[in-house]
Amino acid sequence: MPAFEVLSPDEYSVPFVFNSPHSGRAYLSSFLQHSRLDTTQIRQSEDAFVDLLIKDVEQVGAPLLKANFPRAYIDVNREAYELDPKMFEGSLPKHINSRSLRVAGGLGTIARIVGEKQEIYRTRIPAQEGLDRIERVYKPYHGALRGLLNNVQDQFGLAILVDCHSMPSLNANRNHDPKADFVLGDRFGTSCSAWLSSCAVGLLQNMGYNVALNRPYAGGYITENYGRPERGIHALQVEINRSLYMDEKTHLPHSGFHDLRKDLLEFLASLVELVTESISREMLAAE
Repeated sequence: MPAFEVLSPDEYSVPFVFNSPHSGRAYLSSFLQHSRLDTTQIRQSEDAFVDLLIKDVEQVGAPLLKANFPRAYIDVNREAYELDPKMFEGSLPKHINSRSLRVAGGLGTIARIVGEKQEIYRTRIPAQEGLDRIERVYKPYHGALRGLLNNVQDQFGLAILVDCHSMPSLNANRNHDPKADFVLGDRFGTSCSAWLSSCAVGLLQNMGYNVALNRPYAGGYITENYGRPERGIHALQVEINRSLYMDEKTHLPHSGFHDLRKDLLEFLASLVELVTESISREMLAAE
């Protein structure tokens, strides 16, 4: 199985790119052998089944980039070299970022923990193994994402990245509203236009969902790195409450999965329609 896939419509008809970087569930046997966790525990860091929830976006004329590799293996929603030297045997490059808060929390580019601080590895990882993951998976993934955004922007004059994730229903973060069905993140207005964020929030609220903006998830590295509204590239992160569609203990979808999948397609299709109508109005006004 390839590390990631692009699901593309026959023709790109809207200026959107959808991304699911944390839903991969193809675990290498060599990786599992070096883990102290069983096959259920290791999956706690997955944004489980998000790629399946949003795979219908092809119907609206937009591509979907989805990871097959698991987040516990390598996390592409980090800088390339957010690494903890204590995890590795051997020397790492001098340009690593070992002081980030994400590294300190055990959640760097190559994570040390999953879930509630459960250690992944039995022993230290060979440094070359970690660097190989970055070369073989991380860099090609970002190359594909950058290419999709460039292609869309070349065709439409702008590009909108919707970065899709899921969140546990219970969170130790005091600021987290456990009733939030969705948390949208635009890096506090810096990664996409306020109009776009407002439209997305309004659409979901009109569908009956409880929606929060930027708290506690304002957007990770992908949203921050690619969102450049002043250059015509907008990035919006979408976090979905897992209790809406899965049993978090058994790690299996429940009866709400299909309803949510249908609602997500309706939401995303409506968002696409609002944006394309806005572009058309601006084009007509400019004539």
